[in-house]
Amino acid sequence: MHPTTFAELGLSSKVLAAIEAAGYASPTPIQTEAIPVAMTGRDVLGIAQTGTGKTASFVLPMIARLETGRARARMPRSLILAPTRELAAQVAQSFEKYGVNHKLTVALLIGGVSMDDQVRKLDRGVDVLIATPGRLLDHFSRGRVMLMGVEILVIDEADRMLDMGFIPDIEKICKLLPPRRQTLFFSATMPPEITRLVAQFLNDPVRIEVARPATTAKTITQSFKFCASTEDHDKRVVLRDLLRDLDVKNAIIFCNRKRDVAILLKSLLKHGFSAGAIHGDLEQSTRTATLDAFREGRIQLLAASDVAARGLDIPDVSHVFNYDVPWQADDYVHRIGRTGRAGKLGHSVTIVTPDDIKATSAITKLTEEEPQWIGDAPDEETLADGMKRRGRGRRGASPSRGASSTRGGRDARGSGDKRRERGGRDRGQRPAREAEAASGSRTNAETAPVPQHAHSSDRPADRAADRTADRSADRAADRTEERTRPRRSDAPREERSEERREGRRQGGRDERDASRRPPQERAQQHQGRPRHEAQVHKKDEAPPRKGEPREREREPVAFGLDENVPAFLRRPVRIAGR
Repeated sequence: MHPTTFAELGLSSKVLAAIEAAGYASPTPIQTEAIPVAMTGRDVLGIAQTGTGKTASFVLPMIARLETGRARARMPRSLILAPTRELAAQVAQSFEKYGVNHKLTVALLIGGVSMDDQVRKLDRGVDVLIATPGRLLDHFSRGRVMLMGVEILVIDEADRMLDMGFIPDIEKICKLLPPRRQTLFFSATMPPEITRLVAQFLNDPVRIEVARPATTAKTITQSFKFCASTEDHDKRVVLRDLLRDLDVKNAIIFCNRKRDVAILLKSLLKHGFSAGAIHGDLEQSTRTATLDAFREGRIQLLAASDVAARGLDIPDVSHVFNYDVPWQADDYVHRIGRTGRAGKLGHSVTIVTPDDIKATSAITKLTEEEPQWIGDAPDEETLADGMKRRGRGRRGASPSRGASSTRGGRDARGSGDKRRERGGRDRGQRPAREAEAASGSRTNAETAPVPQHAHSSDRPADRAADRTADRSADRAADRTEERTRPRRSDAPREERSEERREGRRQGGRDERDASRRPPQERAQQHQGRPRHEAQVHKKDEAPPRKGEPREREREPVAFGLDENVPAFLRRPVRIAGR
């Protein structure tokens, strides 16, 4: 027989008093099965649909187990990982609500807020650390938090972590934690990657599955509205009509793209609706303020991207509208789970265009429920044509996220590589072909038999023509040889470098030998030289007077390198009398 009250779950009196003060009388199925196991210290694998009370199923036993003990600086006693900032902040609020009778210190590490306040809390020591994976690794890399003292690890919304690409970060964090710990792992679905993660980091977990994965709550009435047009303007008209016709107390309206959220918000405000928006590009302070206003009833409608689809506990949401059919069927389950929570009734309405027929079919196949249409349903021809479309909701995109762009990018890169390879091959072969053609023409000119004219040597005109032809052939051969002759710059770099080094050594040796001679001998040597040669060694030389012609300069031939002397080795020589 399953427990029917929180008092039967083994929680402490302080925790029970906080639960009673919050107004909860009986636990949900996931809480009934998960809390007693978590209190014993065993690992838990909890699988339940959204809105079933998973957050309290790990918050309550954690508070009871952390009643004893003391936190140390930069060494949290427990760690909770959440996929989004909003979900992490919501978990922190749960600790404030259920831990009102305790003196547990809680730190929230999320992006979009100042890190200084977070560092001050970590320095004082925290009992519960709630973080998103990216911000936690950021603090860890800066040496501001150490994870070897973690006793309890909680991974919330693991399938959402997978969707957002956090699995490598989760693996890295788990390897930094002590092996002797308790791990509480919660997910709404169990894809193969999550199963592999469970097998890697959980030690003989107790599997708790209170509902079939990816099923919707029975308290939600699901409806679909067909829109024959695929234009956004017509879809917004359908949405406004639904908002006016249905008894909407408050509603969350989901879009697939962040830019569509902004456009929809502008349209709703223009037509007199009380609305706000939340998506990933907004500042964290703006997102928090909008959610608070929606919770408090100051705004009626919340246009949102999938950042609000997972884990957010907003009480008394009467409706959820899917302005766009989600690209993945699992996202549909999480979206409509924002309503009908904690046993309350809720409604969901999904706007379906001809481009959304295929995605809608995937949703009905997953939930195993036939769609209930508001108004006219699409006819058989529209359904058959919609199943042939490429899908992914709107504009005929690919059903798999990013597949079309990835595939297109791969094809483009592949063709570009082929062009570059072909071009490089042509460029590499072109000089060889030119040289071969040049040498071939030269060989033919040299080896071809000279036509013999009768009595050619007897006629002066013929002899002159022969000489002219010979000279033309010689000039052509010279040009060909000039083209095919290797340049000096084509010589091996090592040979040129060795030549320059030898010249420098030789020149330096001559200068050193000259500097070692006695002053009388050096003076006698300079006496026999022309004036301009003796002036080469003068360091300080007066500039020419104004009005006098400048002396011509020439570059000397030095070190036996001819004209290839580097510029920094050349010394100008002034020639007097010119």
